[in-house]
Amino acid sequence: MSKFYSGFVSFIGRPNVGKSTLINQLVGEKIAIISPKPQTTRNRIQAILTKDDFQAIFIDTPGIHKPKNKLDGYMLKAAANTFDEVDVILMLVEPLGRALPDDENIIERLKKVKTPVVLVINKIDCFDEEKVLKTTEVFSHMYNFDDIVPLSALNGKNTDELIKVVKKYIPEGPKYFPDDMVTDQPERQIISEIVREKALKLLKDEVPHGIAVEINAVKKRKDKNIVDVDAVICCERDSHKGIIIGKGGNMLKNIGIQSRQDISLLLGEQINLQLWVKVKKNWRDNDFLLKNFGYDAKKV
Repeated sequence: MSKFYSGFVSFIGRPNVGKSTLINQLVGEKIAIISPKPQTTRNRIQAILTKDDFQAIFIDTPGIHKPKNKLDGYMLKAAANTFDEVDVILMLVEPLGRALPDDENIIERLKKVKTPVVLVINKIDCFDEEKVLKTTEVFSHMYNFDDIVPLSALNGKNTDELIKVVKKYIPEGPKYFPDDMVTDQPERQIISEIVREKALKLLKDEVPHGIAVEINAVKKRKDKNIVDVDAVICCERDSHKGIIIGKGGNMLKNIGIQSRQDISLLLGEQINLQLWVKVKKNWRDNDFLLKNFGYDAKKV
């Protein structure tokens, strides 16, 4: 029998460098939510790429940044705890020609681990070659990376090369997941994240980081090809509730329309989505509510 290889790959980087976009590109499906706003990813998300002779389990982690509340602390722990658990770490940066403070902070953390680290310079479609070369030079002086791969997560340029590089560090092992499985995330968790993504996209900057989404029910009707989904968008302030609902309910309606489309694609069914809005003040600093929303620090 030919050998089979399997292993775990962690994506790290400061917020909004394209980790989620790259994961979705590699596995060919939308697993992690995407937003131009930083700190979109809150949990560790596993996506699975299976080929004839290997299986890579990609872990999308929250962007590493200075924590401001207990939710931020949870996100930082979720990211940092992957460093010693995986077979290879992919550090994503943008080709700015310099390192930002959060990049420097990540590299200081990497100096304490023995796991191979690959520098991935993302967004090369948005910067000139000189900036890419300068970025390579700057980061090479800061850390002895095992490999460096420039690519574009958005259009897929050079992602095949990244897969080849990743495979070098994956050990011989079993197939952990079935061939057709692309994520370990529960269905409700993905639906919750879809709704949150649409809210991130449509709401003003001051609102999104103060929201969480609870899924109360996902139930298929017995007599029709329809799935009823009941979800609650939770926010921290009464003023935010009004913004989320919008004038005449238009904002909440638009969040629902866009969410329904993606949830329908996910489940392959017609969706009846009911959205509600509740205020849960200071939930990002409330241990009980954090755990209730799925951000349990004891599980990362």
